[in-house]
Amino acid sequence: MKRYSAELLKRKPHLRGKDIEATRKACAKFKDRPASIMNFVEGTRFSRRKQAAQKSPYRHLLKPRSGGVSYVLSMMGENMRNLIDVTIIYPDGVENAWPFFCSAKSRILVRIEVLPIDPSLRGQDPDDAEYRSRFNRWLNDLWEKKDHTIAQELERASAQNAGRIAPPSIFE
Repeated sequence: MKRYSAELLKRKPHLRGKDIEATRKACAKFKDRPASIMNFVEGTRFSRRKQAAQKSPYRHLLKPRSGGVSYVLSMMGENMRNLIDVTIIYPDGVENAWPFFCSAKSRILVRIEVLPIDPSLRGQDPDDAEYRSRFNRWLNDLWEKKDHTIAQELERASAQNAGRIAPPSIFE
């Protein structure tokens, strides 16, 4: 699902609703065959600047964007029973992934959890106010837990680093 910024929609109002239409078409194809759907709920790469700009209530996350995932759960209905929640943690305090990809940072922690999707969140009308409220509560609860998990993992990594003596290099 390609999301358009508010600024772009002001300049090109004909794009309004195209993202949802593309999601509907994709979900219609996926209903008849096995598929994996990836959704990046934060919507963008994390930075402290973005976190401050959106006044995120979370210490380590941006606010979740619920629109895309709520539409997918709504449209896929019973075909989607589980969610694979992936959390990537940079214990060395990286602001973006490029230093990791360029080997400047050596460690990441990846936490993967399979979560059942509450049946009340599947196959509902995503434009229904009561459904949106229930869905946002569920997603915000998930984000609270994720933020807490990141904090715990960073604390654990920091404690390990404090007492660690670097292993000898094989190149010395």
